[in-house]
Amino acid sequence: MNKIILSLSLVIFALSMFAQDVPAVQLKDLNGKTVNTKSIINNNGKPVLISFFATWCKPCIKELNAFNENYDDWKEETGVRIIAISTDNSRSSNSVGPFVKSKGWEFDVYLDENGDFKRAMNVGEVPHTFLLDGKGKIVWQHKTYLDGDENKTFDVIKKVSKGQPIK
Repeated sequence: MNKIILSLSLVIFALSMFAQDVPAVQLKDLNGKTVNTKSIINNNGKPVLISFFATWCKPCIKELNAFNENYDDWKEETGVRIIAISTDNSRSSNSVGPFVKSKGWEFDVYLDENGDFKRAMNVGEVPHTFLLDGKGKIVWQHKTYLDGDENKTFDVIKKVSKGQPIK
């Protein structure tokens, strides 16, 4: 029993060593209002999923469509909040709002026109998704998207919402 407790303690300690804070960066919402990333990740102790995308990226759109299809159920079961970050540059960012509206996405979308947040989060290519625990720490990330990846993502969200370690 003591070995199990010690092992569990080591796992929790190791996870906490790798959990990182989200950097404070200025973004714009779809109405043009400037917001700080620190203010948008608050979810009252529940997980937050941040997905970086671009309107031209087909795997990104497939992933966000899959997230949107499941969002109500996920939110009800885990309290998760989904935030999408557009990496479209300032020349194409005007099309993001109408694009999002046409997709019917129910989650919040923000613009990272200069790529400051993308660079701060070390995002090389999209889609790139991060999961934050209830304390706002990055505890998991996933790159690319294949059909069905949303199921694995939800499994991780459920574990994080219950305070369970991610394997």
